[in-house]
Amino acid sequence: MTSETSYTLRVSSGVTESLLGRVFDGRYRVLSHIADGGMASVYLALDTRLDRDVALKVLRHDLAQDDAFVSRFKREARSAARLSHPNVVSVFDQGEDDGHMFLAMEYVPGQTLREVMKAEGPLTPRATLDIMGPVLQALGAAHRGGIIHRDVKPENIILREGDGTVKVADFGLARAVSNQTSHSQTGVLLGTVAYLSPEQVERGIADARSDVYAAGLILFEMLTGTKAFTGDTPIHIAYQHVHGSIPAPSSRVSSVPSELDALVALATSRDPDQRPHDAEDFLAEVRKSRAMLTATELDRRPEGPAALGGGASTVAVERTSALPVQHEPRHVAQGARPLPPVALPIDRTPTTPPVLHGRVVDTYDEDERRGPWRWIWAALGVALVAGLAAWWFLAGPGSPTVVPQTTKLTFAQAQTALERAHLGAEQVESFDESVPKGIVMSTDPGAGQEVRRGTDVKVTVSKGPERYAVPNVVKKSAAEARDQITAAKLTVGTTKEAFDDSIAAGLVVGVDPKVGTQLKRGTKVNLVVSKGRQPIQVTDFTNKPASEAVDALSKAGLEVDATEQANSDTVAKGNVISQSPAGGTLFKGDPVKLVVSKGPVLVKVPDVQGKQEAEAKAILEGAGFKVVVERFMGGIFGTVRSQEPGANTEQPKGSTIKLVVV
Repeated sequence: MTSETSYTLRVSSGVTESLLGRVFDGRYRVLSHIADGGMASVYLALDTRLDRDVALKVLRHDLAQDDAFVSRFKREARSAARLSHPNVVSVFDQGEDDGHMFLAMEYVPGQTLREVMKAEGPLTPRATLDIMGPVLQALGAAHRGGIIHRDVKPENIILREGDGTVKVADFGLARAVSNQTSHSQTGVLLGTVAYLSPEQVERGIADARSDVYAAGLILFEMLTGTKAFTGDTPIHIAYQHVHGSIPAPSSRVSSVPSELDALVALATSRDPDQRPHDAEDFLAEVRKSRAMLTATELDRRPEGPAALGGGASTVAVERTSALPVQHEPRHVAQGARPLPPVALPIDRTPTTPPVLHGRVVDTYDEDERRGPWRWIWAALGVALVAGLAAWWFLAGPGSPTVVPQTTKLTFAQAQTALERAHLGAEQVESFDESVPKGIVMSTDPGAGQEVRRGTDVKVTVSKGPERYAVPNVVKKSAAEARDQITAAKLTVGTTKEAFDDSIAAGLVVGVDPKVGTQLKRGTKVNLVVSKGRQPIQVTDFTNKPASEAVDALSKAGLEVDATEQANSDTVAKGNVISQSPAGGTLFKGDPVKLVVSKGPVLVKVPDVQGKQEAEAKAILEGAGFKVVVERFMGGIFGTVRSQEPGANTEQPKGSTIKLVVV
C-alpha cells in the first residue's frame, strides 16, 4: 500500500463504568470502552489466558434477554469464526457471562475508512484501489466459504496503524448464503441503508452480489468523498437505491478517470445479474481497470466540486477496535503525517456513458430527467414503501410468529405444526442413541423463539442409533479389507492367520464379528487371513494292516483308495502290499492309493490217494506243492494210503502236502 493510505493514529477512549474492570468468562478483563453499535458495544479487553489484547463485542443487555436475538448472535459468531484471512478481523471466542452475550475478536488498533475519508476527502485513484483490493480479497474469502457480509461500509473497514494493513470487520451480521432472510428478529433491515442493494430493500434477500453493490458504493465514496445517495429519512435513501442509478464519480470529482466511472457503474447496477458474480470477480475487474491507468492518472489529486468538501484536517485517534462506530472528525495526533493538499475543483461531468473493457455501462440517472415531478413521485414512493413496510412487519409475511414445540413428533407432524405457524421446515438428520428413528430431536430456532413468518426452521430428525454393518471382505486381500472396514466407519482389530484349503494365501478367510453385524462407530473388527492349504505329511503303511492305513490317512484329510487287492506270498492277507505315494507332503483331498494283500495264491489239492508214491509226488509237485512222505511199515507196497491236507481242498501254492505210503 502506498503512503497515501498508510495512517498512524490513536483514538481517545470512553469508559463504560459498569463493565470497566469486569472479567468475562473468567478470562477477558475489560480495560476500556471503544464504541457502541446498533446491537452491541465494543470494549478493549485483555485475554488473561493468552496475555493479549482483544476486542470484546458485548450484546446489549436488553437484547440478551431476547432468545431470538441470542440465537442469531450465536449463529453470527459461528459464521464469522469460519473465516480465516489476513484481511478479515478474526473471531476468537463466543460465550455468555451472567446474562451478557459476547464475542472475543482480534483487536486492530488503527483508523476506519470513514475517518480516513473525513480527514482527507476524496482519495486518489491509487489510494482508492490500494484499499479496495484487500477489501475485495476479504469479501472473496467469505464468498468462497458461503458467507455474505451484508453490512459492507466504511465503518467496517480498518487501516491498521503502523503498516496500513486493511482489515474488514463486523462479519457479525453475516449469514450463510443459503439463509435468504435479511431481516432481524425485530423487523429492522440488517445493514446500513446507505449501502443496501435494491434487492435487499425490495425483496429482503442478499447474496454475494449485494456485497459487490456495497463495495461499488464505497469505491464511489472514496473517489468522491461523498455518499452516492443521501436523504432526510432512511426510507427516502432506500427508495433511491431501488429507483435511481448511481451517478458517475466524475460528475462530482472531475478528475476521476472514465475507467473508474465504468467500474462503479458495473458494481452498482440495479440488476444483480449485471454485476460481477462475487467479490473475486469484481477484484478481477478492478485489476483490469487499474492496469489501464497511467501513473499520472493513478496519483492525480481529486478535482471537482466535491474535492473541496473533504476534511482539510487530520483525525486524532487513540485506538479503535475491530468493530468501530462512526466518530466525529478529530485532531491529528502528534507525529502523524500531514495530508496532501487538495486541488481546486474543475467541473468535468462526462457527456458520454463510460466503457469498461469494451462494454458500455449504463449510468443513466432517472431522477435527473424527471423535472419538478420527481419530488412528488418520490413522496408518493416513500409513502408507498412506508405502507408496505408497515403491512409487511405487522400483518404480512414479515410479521412475527413463534416457533412451535415439535420434538417427539415425526417430521410430517412437525412440518404441519410449522406450517400452521406460517413457517417453513428444512429437514436435517442426525444419529441419536435414545431418540427413535424418524422422530424430531430439535429445531433451530428453538421452540418458543419469535421469528418472522416465512422463516425456514431447521428440523433435526433422528436417524436412530448410529450403527454400521460389518462389510463382506471374505476373499479380499488384507489391505482391501482394512480399507473397506475403515470406510464403513469401523476400525480394524487383530489380524490372525489360519490355513484354508479353499481360499488362497493372503486373502481374508473370515471376520469377527461376522459379516452384516450392526456395530457402533469405531468398533473393532478382527480379521482371519488365509495361510493357504495346510500341508499333510504322508506316513508309509506298507506291510501294515490296510484298515489301520485307511483310518489314519482319511483322518488326515486325504482321499484313500484301498479297493485294489493282490496275492502275496510275503505279505499277510489284509496288509498293505504297496502305497502310492508312500511318503512326502500332500494337501487335504489329495489321493493315496493302497494295494491290499489277499495272501498267497490258493491251489486245489489233487487227489493222489491210492496212487504209487512216485506218481503222487509228481502230481502234487506239478500243482505247485511241496511233498513230504511218511512210510508206514517200511512202505513196501509204495502205495499212497492218505494225504494231508486232504484232496480237493484249496491250499496256498508252495505249501507242503504230507503223504502216508504203505
